[in-house]
Amino acid sequence: MERRSGRQLKAGGCSREAGRSSKSHVIRWFGLKGVAMMLWVPVPWSRRVWAWPFLTTLCRPAEPRGRRPPKTRIAWGRQVRPQGRRWRPGHRLVVVVEGGFAAVSLALAGVKPHVVMVSRRRWNAALDDPPGPQLPGTRGRTPVQGERQRRVQGWAARSDTPWETVDVAWDGGQRKQLWVFSRTALWYTPGWPPVAIRDVLVADPAGQLRMAAFLGTALQATAVEIWPGVVRRWSVEVTCEEARAHLGVEPQRQWSDQALARTAPVLLARCSLVTVLALQWSGDEPIPVPGTAWDHTIEPPVVACVALVRRHLWRARSWVHSAPQAEFGQCPREAFDLLLTGLPSAA
Repeated sequence: MERRSGRQLKAGGCSREAGRSSKSHVIRWFGLKGVAMMLWVPVPWSRRVWAWPFLTTLCRPAEPRGRRPPKTRIAWGRQVRPQGRRWRPGHRLVVVVEGGFAAVSLALAGVKPHVVMVSRRRWNAALDDPPGPQLPGTRGRTPVQGERQRRVQGWAARSDTPWETVDVAWDGGQRKQLWVFSRTALWYTPGWPPVAIRDVLVADPAGQLRMAAFLGTALQATAVEIWPGVVRRWSVEVTCEEARAHLGVEPQRQWSDQALARTAPVLLARCSLVTVLALQWSGDEPIPVPGTAWDHTIEPPVVACVALVRRHLWRARSWVHSAPQAEFGQCPREAFDLLLTGLPSAA
C-alpha cells in the first residue's frame, strides 16, 4: 500500500490497515493499493530470507457510475499468479498469502497448475467432512460436502485436544516450541466447488502469542512443513517498509494513469536488482552496515546494499573512465574512499 491523498489521485481508495488496527480501534489509510508477488531468497549476510519483488500490479477501485465492474484483490491475485507458473514451469510453487486473500476461488485457481497455497484462516470459517456415499435411488443432486466439523473455538476450548509439541524455526534464526493440531477438511463457499485443505491450529505454550489458524492446500504436508512459510511471511512486510523508507515509494507526486501503474512496480523491482548486484559485487566480504548512535543494526538492510551499489558505480565512473590528461587537481585516494563511504548512505 502506498499512502497518498489528493483530488487528482484517480486510482486511490480507502482500506483498513490490518497491522495497526484492533477490534476496538480501526485505522484506515488513503492511497494506492497493489498486489506484489515476491520470491524468498536466502542471502549470506542475513539470518532471515529476503523477499524479492518480481511482479507488481496496481489494484484500481470501482469506477463511478458503474462503467466497469470492480475488480477485487483476490481477482488480481488469480490473474498474476499464473504468470509465476509460466516463468517457472517445472518447479513446485508454494504461494503464501495474507489473510485478506484467503478465499476458495484463489485456492481453486492453483489446483490445476499444482500451486500450493498457504494462508491464515478466519476463526469463523466453516469446514466440512468429505461427502459420504450416496444411497442408490436417492433423489436430488449429488452432495459436495459432508457433515460440519467442529469449529476452531471448540478445539481451543476442549481439554482433550490432541496437541503436538514441535520445535519450529522462528524469525531471526531462533527456535521456538509451539503446540500444533492439524486435520484435513473441505473448504466450501456457495457458488464455488469445495477445495480440500490441511487445517492447522497453532498455540503458544508460554502464552505470549495468540492462538491462530492456518490452512494449506497440500494434504500430504504436515504442520511443521506449513509453518516455515507462515514465519517467512514477515519478510514481505520488511521489504515493503524498507521500500517506503529508502527507495522513495510514497513520496511520489505524479498523477497520470501510466505513471501510477509503472512507478511503484519499478521501485520495488529496484529492491531486487540492488540485492542481486550486491550479491555479485560483495563476494565473500561482509557488507558494511551504516551505523549511528541510535541504531545498532547488525545485519545489513536494503539501504546498505543500495550504498554498496552506489559506491561501486561511482568508483568505476570516477577512476576507470577518467581522461588521459587531468583537468583538475588530484584527490587523495583515502579522501575519495571516505567520500564514497558517507555519500551513498546520505543520498
